[in-house]
Amino acid sequence: MSTAFAGPWSSLPEPLTPWILDVIESMGHIRMTPVQASTIPLFMKHKDVVVEAVTGSGKTLAFVIPVLEKLIRREKKPRKTDIGALIISPTRELATQTHSIFSAFLSAQPLPQNHQSSDETPSPEYPSPLLLVSSNQSSPAQDLERFLSSGSDIIIGTPGRIEEFLLGKGRSVVNVKDLEVLVLDEADRLLDLGFQVTLSKILNHLPKQRRTGLFSATMTDADAISELVRAGLRNPARVVVKVQSKRSGNQKQVIEEMRIPANLQNFYISCQASEKTIQLARIISHEVQEHESSQFIVYFATGACVDHFYDIIPPVLPPGVNIHSLHGHLTPSARTRALTAFSTSICTPSSPSILLCTDVAARGLDIPNVDVVIQYDPPTDPKVFSHRCGRTARAGRSGRAYTLLLDREVGFVDFMNVRRIPLQKHHYLVKEGEKDGDDDMRTEDPDSGFFLQKIRKKLLTDRSLYDQAAKAFVSFIRAYSKHEASYIFRVKDLDIVGLASSFGLLRLPKMPELKDANRNNWTDADVDWSSYAYVDKVQEAKRVAALAAKSTEQSQKEQEQRRAQRAEQKNANVPWSSKIKKQEEREVRKEKKKRKRQWLKAQAPSGDAQIDSKCTEEENDDDDDWLEIAREERMAKKMRKGEISKKTFNAEFGDLSLY
Repeated sequence: MSTAFAGPWSSLPEPLTPWILDVIESMGHIRMTPVQASTIPLFMKHKDVVVEAVTGSGKTLAFVIPVLEKLIRREKKPRKTDIGALIISPTRELATQTHSIFSAFLSAQPLPQNHQSSDETPSPEYPSPLLLVSSNQSSPAQDLERFLSSGSDIIIGTPGRIEEFLLGKGRSVVNVKDLEVLVLDEADRLLDLGFQVTLSKILNHLPKQRRTGLFSATMTDADAISELVRAGLRNPARVVVKVQSKRSGNQKQVIEEMRIPANLQNFYISCQASEKTIQLARIISHEVQEHESSQFIVYFATGACVDHFYDIIPPVLPPGVNIHSLHGHLTPSARTRALTAFSTSICTPSSPSILLCTDVAARGLDIPNVDVVIQYDPPTDPKVFSHRCGRTARAGRSGRAYTLLLDREVGFVDFMNVRRIPLQKHHYLVKEGEKDGDDDMRTEDPDSGFFLQKIRKKLLTDRSLYDQAAKAFVSFIRAYSKHEASYIFRVKDLDIVGLASSFGLLRLPKMPELKDANRNNWTDADVDWSSYAYVDKVQEAKRVAALAAKSTEQSQKEQEQRRAQRAEQKNANVPWSSKIKKQEEREVRKEKKKRKRQWLKAQAPSGDAQIDSKCTEEENDDDDDWLEIAREERMAKKMRKGEISKKTFNAEFGDLSLY
């Protein structure tokens, strides 16, 4: 397989502006790719387009060039508050990358020659593009100030920030009536439910007379057709660029179509849950030694997993490795720094660079020198798989991708084949110096315990690393349970205990999924949890204070229990004769009251008012006795249920509690 080209830039029906062509050639793009040759003429002829092409095929230039050409060729000069082009991207990283490409072109434009004074540097005819993304350095109000001061004609950003710019702070300032072009980059993601409401508001605010382009590597028929009307496309031209693999002896016979770059070798390795980290380390070592690879991207399911492996993976990797981390929970500035540091780092086989990330770095990012992509966890959304693989083998370069699958997840290979993303089986990577064996007859890797001890040793240096490990483990189980291919990725089939070994956990967390798990091969680390400390002094002080408070509370509970036991023992030791005597006295009192009531009834016919009054008083006294007995019974029930203590009951009723 080889990368196809579609002819020189001079073969376009309409010639490009000379300075734009110069920038293209300075980037090393001497010939067009098929997607560029198909899309640019249509877009420049005022046609709406829906473009689907594999990652790394040149889709970004396929819309950057026609957008610039259309703005250059406008007959009417725009006002300072007018917008000529709007490009919407799903992530700030992709928006930033697109902005840098537009900036590269516009910074190379020739300066106007008809300026009035030779002492002043003339302003460029086409202002720099404006980037609208979440940032610590720029608020929506500052975005509007930058727009008014620069007069930017091209706006690039994420949906939320663009909505605020057009419909919030800038509603009465920014003019979209003369908008020429709207581009939805990675359109399948933008048309997803997560952006639907925001995108609808933006589209309803834009003029109908415009050109619209939808670009993606995974725009399925259902996606495109169902959303075209809402996106505002009118009679769009559909451009689909496919990769075809042909027999070497017969160049005309197509044997398969693929949705991944032609120069990509796409492997999968089957292993046990406890061996995933081992295989990750060995893939990196194998690629460095065998192929002199120097730049890697490793994908994980969650941001917590990225943070955990960023901390614990260095001890099991070759020396000299530089590791970077990127996920959506980082601050915008931290994400920018991480991506810039990785993409601009000087990498060699002796000092490789590795980016640990989530799917925030899966779409659209163009880091041309990535040699290897490793999917430690397959994506929960199968559509993302080809985007991940496409971070390597870009623009005609070769590359390799590895996916780690547990034994019961191998059905994912057939699932991806149906989606025209073939995977080749790669043998299990054994320890250096050992011979490859039959994967079907293989037992658990003998190095599993060695890797587990290395990771645990790292965790024991700081309790916060253990907290992070437990958080990462739980987050992975939750993500796994939400996999879209749930009939392949089933939590009940997952070896959770083996996975805990791969994470290097010191002990198994308390979670429902582990209730019936087989723990025969699991041993908790030998840790004195009372002295296992945080390196951070503030965290450690809080832990010690909480431990002391818990100890004091426990001591108080024990003292109360001892007092209650002593009181109960004291009551139990009261002589039986004392109990009988008090009971007899009580019976005598009851008998006296009974005889008195009978005598008062016998005297009632005499009509003596005094007797009636006394009788009433005695009856009231009798009622009080019965109420007291009923209250005593209720309190006794509460004591038996444990709602009140024996001490409380004794204080309330005194000697009556002995009966």
